[in-house]
Amino acid sequence: MPAPTVAACQTDVADLDPAANLATVGERLAALEDGVDLALFPEYGLTGFVADERVYDAALTRDGTELDRLAAYASDHDLALLAGFVEDAADGQYYNTVAYVTPDGDRTFYRKRHLWAAESEVLATGDDAVTVDTPVGEAGLVTCYDLNFVEVSAAFAREHVDALLVVGAWPGTYSENWRLLLRARALDGVRWVVGCGRTGRRDLPDAPTVDYAGRSAVVRPDGAVGRALNRDERTLVADLDPEILTEQREFIPVLGEDS
Repeated sequence: MPAPTVAACQTDVADLDPAANLATVGERLAALEDGVDLALFPEYGLTGFVADERVYDAALTRDGTELDRLAAYASDHDLALLAGFVEDAADGQYYNTVAYVTPDGDRTFYRKRHLWAAESEVLATGDDAVTVDTPVGEAGLVTCYDLNFVEVSAAFAREHVDALLVVGAWPGTYSENWRLLLRARALDGVRWVVGCGRTGRRDLPDAPTVDYAGRSAVVRPDGAVGRALNRDERTLVADLDPEILTEQREFIPVLGEDS
């Protein structure tokens, strides 16, 4: 069985401009070589974010034309897609949500459960952990600050997921924390971690300027960084060899100890 190929599309997001961001997703997918099975885009990759009422105008619905377009991209390129956005939900709330979309149109959504700083002023908190069947195996969906919470990692370890798929918009000031946590979450569940981070700068009127970390990475099940980017707007492509996962789980048998 060939090793699945993942692509972390490290992107400079256009805040509050879904049309521009969807165009960027299309361009980045078109530039991929054949054979990619799963492509990740950053947290808020479709909408961007600002912690005031402007974010509501950029929010997307699950059944809107923008998500239909994302599904069309997945079909056209015959790969699964993961991308974040501000969700205008049916319950009247707004969430930091990621969509996992398969080539045949299936959609799975995860709402971030641990909001960072001013996010909580404009968004509601998600309730449920989400796993999906992906080309790299059963995977848990994780958004940015969720990485800091050990109970999130432990719950996914009890389910023996093969990978964590992480989208982030991590401030560059704390970029070492991002890299450290990606490695820790790989090792404490003995699984692959694929982290796709936002790069570039948010520079909107009447909002704090933020330079984002980038530093997308694929981390092996032993916690070693397999491949990584710095802050350039680039795509990281890597094969996730299932034999490596098997070997490391035999070598580090924590999942067999009442996990």
